[in-house]
Amino acid sequence: MTGGVRCMLMRGGTSKGAYFLADDLPSDPAARDDLLLRVMGTPDPRQIDGIGGAHPLTSKVAVVSRSPDAGAPGGADVDYLFLQIGVDEPVVSVRQNCGNLLAGVGPFAVERGLVEPGGAETAVRVRMLNSGSVATATFPTPGGRPAYAGGTAISGVPGTAAPVLLDFEGTAGSATGGALLPTGRVRDVVDGVEATLIDNGMPVVVAAAADFGVTGDESPAELEARLRDRIRSLRLRAGELMGLGDVSGASVPKTTLVAPPRAGGTIGTRTFIPLRVHTSIGVLGAVTVATAVLIDGAVGHDLAELPAPGEPMGIEHPTGRVDVDVRLDAADGAGARGVPAVRRAAIVRTARKLFDGTVFPRPPGDPHGA
Repeated sequence: MTGGVRCMLMRGGTSKGAYFLADDLPSDPAARDDLLLRVMGTPDPRQIDGIGGAHPLTSKVAVVSRSPDAGAPGGADVDYLFLQIGVDEPVVSVRQNCGNLLAGVGPFAVERGLVEPGGAETAVRVRMLNSGSVATATFPTPGGRPAYAGGTAISGVPGTAAPVLLDFEGTAGSATGGALLPTGRVRDVVDGVEATLIDNGMPVVVAAAADFGVTGDESPAELEARLRDRIRSLRLRAGELMGLGDVSGASVPKTTLVAPPRAGGTIGTRTFIPLRVHTSIGVLGAVTVATAVLIDGAVGHDLAELPAPGEPMGIEHPTGRVDVDVRLDAADGAGARGVPAVRRAAIVRTARKLFDGTVFPRPPGDPHGA
């Protein structure tokens, strides 16, 4: 492995990560994680000796393989394992999905020959191994190759690119045992604050910004400086309530502070991932927050400007907004606790291939390594 590993660097949504074929990495998880830490330059706050970008949003890895049930009715085409790589700590986490890197998985699968293009556009069914849930990514493939240029703009990314439609199937309870509301309650009091603990693809603690003495319109840097310790305490307690156990070394749950919208959207958000503030919002985090504010009695429901039925919800964040289509069915699967069922969740992202080649990891056993 010291001779180099085949790798494609891609921007997926508002994140950036290294994409690998599973066959190009060690099959042993410990050996794989050690290699990826050396590839990304972790641990080092600058990741100066690797390809990581010194931020959680740019220290990500997608591992992709052909699904065992590819071609079978209802089967997935490819399997996608997301790995969150620590920046200044030698940590590799598999405890969450990443919907932003998911946007690049379909094009990557076509680029690597795992999936045959379907004509002018291609739909790829992706099994997210972190949760077992499935999403369909649909993107243009004129001439049998993924198109990256296009006219779709997403907040947090300069310019425009080709659209990637992500349609999620059965994402509720991705990491918390299959429950949309892991505690069975719409609201809980956690660390002295009212919160909605919810998981529709991403475990999230939804709390009102006003309960932390902020407006929800502050910059990421200001919120980190003011609330880092407070958020740490909140998420540690919430993690236990959500059935995640000790989350002190985990990247989930995320914490999203909500406030009234200020730019014509549905709800304003600031999201800690888990202690840095996201410069926008994650795909599955946006889906989960949108789901929360649709539920009567949940934190944020009374702050939201809900759109007309069938219209997308505008989730405002520090660099703009993202439109999410979430539809609930209160009758279907509501059960004794009255928890609604998720009928659909969809979002449009973009992706772009940045380079394709060989990455050379730091040598094993380097003293500044793990």
